Amino acid sequence: MWSYEAPLRDMQFVLEHWLQAPSAWQALDLSLAMQVLEEAARFSQGVLAPLNSQGDRQGCRWQAGQVSTPDGFVEAYQAYVDGGWPGLACAEVVGGQGLPQLLDAALQEMLYASNHAWAMYTGIAHGAYLCLKTHAEQWLQARYLPEIVTGQALPTMCLTEPQAGSDVGLLRCRAEPQADGSYRLSGSKLFISGGEHDLTANILHLVLARLPDAPSGSRGISLFLVPKRLDDGHVNGVRCDGLEHKMGIKGSATCSLTFEAAQGWLIGEANRGLAAMFVMMNSARLHVGLQGLGHAEAAWQNARQYAADRVQMRAPIRPEEVAAQAADPICYHPAMRRVLLELRTTSEGMRAIGYWAAHLLDRDDPLAPLLTPIIKAFFTEQGFRQASNALQVFGGYGYVAEFAIEQTLRDSRIAMIYEGSNEIQANDLLLRKVLGDDGRVFGLLLGELRAEAGQGSEFVECAAFSLALGSLCDALDKVVSAIRERSLEDSEYPYRAAPDFLQLCGVALLAFAWARAARVSRALPEGDPLRAAKLQSAGFFFDYLPSRLAQHLGAIDGARAALAFV
Repeated sequence: MWSYEAPLRDMQFVLEHWLQAPSAWQALDLSLAMQVLEEAARFSQGVLAPLNSQGDRQGCRWQAGQVSTPDGFVEAYQAYVDGGWPGLACAEVVGGQGLPQLLDAALQEMLYASNHAWAMYTGIAHGAYLCLKTHAEQWLQARYLPEIVTGQALPTMCLTEPQAGSDVGLLRCRAEPQADGSYRLSGSKLFISGGEHDLTANILHLVLARLPDAPSGSRGISLFLVPKRLDDGHVNGVRCDGLEHKMGIKGSATCSLTFEAAQGWLIGEANRGLAAMFVMMNSARLHVGLQGLGHAEAAWQNARQYAADRVQMRAPIRPEEVAAQAADPICYHPAMRRVLLELRTTSEGMRAIGYWAAHLLDRDDPLAPLLTPIIKAFFTEQGFRQASNALQVFGGYGYVAEFAIEQTLRDSRIAMIYEGSNEIQANDLLLRKVLGDDGRVFGLLLGELRAEAGQGSEFVECAAFSLALGSLCDALDKVVSAIRERSLEDSEYPYRAAPDFLQLCGVALLAFAWARAARVSRALPEGDPLRAAKLQSAGFFFDYLPSRLAQHLGAIDGARAALAFV
């Protein structure tokens, strides 16, 4: 009772009209890009989606250190490799296809929407590729990058230890230098996604550890590559001690690992492991944001279908004629229309912003790092919220496994926690990336939003949207100034204000998405249903915008009062 169909029409709208991406591409045109996405849709819909509920019910199995993934996962991964998907956005010199990260973002949305648990195995691969490409010695790159790009090996990110979660400065895993230039790592890691599995013969662990003479805290952390299998055929000293039994993404093997004098090699400079790891984490955080988008889209599609099929009491106002009967499909009921419109506007708005961020990464634009924490935190919160809203459309049926929307709700919740919790993202945004550089890059973002407001004001049907967007930019400007001024007297205040500031930025980005969508939709033929749908969605969003702004602005102002310890 769960389905997914890739929203290719809206994806094309974002690529062609919202971003005008083809004008920035050199060896790629829109037609070829859509062919790529159509093939990705076939794989996601035809191979991954049918395994989603089955993988949730079956989960992973652990026996004597070996992990078996749910039935069909191995075959799906082989199909993924055969299709060349691991190297989509990787450089051609190492065997990749050299296509834009923008197309990879669209691919990732489809993978997460169709089967989040399966996509956990592949999701970190591009970030690991970037990390090695940027920081590893040439011989390491030559040896291991081709395995990642071709999909022969899958990487992991090994940060967390029992006593060191978000505070990686507390980690104890040790690395001892060897005469041959390698290192021997010893220690324990937990919550390692894909730490052990049967999809590939080799697994490449990227591990944070301390050298013997390392300084204390986060300044004394180094990064190492530790393969599961060594070149001489021996299994390295890495043992999977067990699997976590989780609330969701049960088809993803979340492992506890023990490193027992495991051989590894340093990536980047000694004691500078976090700098190297953050290359991978920034990529991972964009992908986690796309998980939120995928969940919102899947929730919207399934709620829409159910609401069209479920017949109940007559709606008080029928927006169009339906067959004469004693009851109407619930999509005609105002309360349900309200929920469905929020699902649609949220998922389509996030798609535009998420793809914009990927497009900025392709252009190495300074706005990309600023958007990363917003996308990670705001998108994942919306993924969970919209899955919950969608479940409400199903009523009591939504609470039972038969309709599978409850799985979407469970699967979506973890994304708010891992890859840096949403609270950490809020602190990163406000304290480091807004206040930390005196608002320079944030000013560039406001400039982009204001430019859109100016362009839309030229058209009658978009004028109200542009006015609202311009007013929102003014409000954000004032909020930043007020936070900066207040922080001079109360150093804790920015931390209290940060979560709602991030949410306010997320709402502003959605406003930007819909103001632009309304304007550029004018390029579509007047009879195109998508043109009318975009204007309708923009109108809905801006009708409900004031209440969302008031909530977050009020909370930021309320954060002036120091919180008591309970």
